[in-house]
Amino acid sequence: MTNLTHLDDSGRAHMVDVGAKPDTERVAVARGEVLMKAETLALIRAGNMKKGDVLTVAQIAGISAAKRTSDLIPLCHPLALTHISVELDLDESLPGVQVTAAVRTTGKTGVEMEALTAVSVAALTIYDMAKAAEKTMRIQNIRLVEKHGGRSGDVVNE
Repeated sequence: MTNLTHLDDSGRAHMVDVGAKPDTERVAVARGEVLMKAETLALIRAGNMKKGDVLTVAQIAGISAAKRTSDLIPLCHPLALTHISVELDLDESLPGVQVTAAVRTTGKTGVEMEALTAVSVAALTIYDMAKAAEKTMRIQNIRLVEKHGGRSGDVVNE
């Protein structure tokens, strides 16, 4: 079981000790989509949802979520994030909203979970704010797009 970093020699869960690792710049980008009817997308584009400005609220929710990742994922380290961006692009070809989050820090561990959490919560916020107009929306394909820094090096999935 020693190959699994979040399990000790007895098989019990534990937080990985990263104290001896060097500080390096860490960057992660994650993406996901919220699929919806074209009519729902048009309401979001026009700013006509009853709950208010869907895109601004979802962007703030994603940023806030990245900052709280260690409160949500039990074995994540709390990190001092130096940058978080959440971009929401209206995409007629889905139709829906493309959610992209980029997170940066200089530290001993990566920010993949923070980027994935930002995308997830931003997508959930879009769903929550638009569900009065459509209950058939789908959140899908939340994934790590790329990460840079750390011992495992760069990963580019798209």
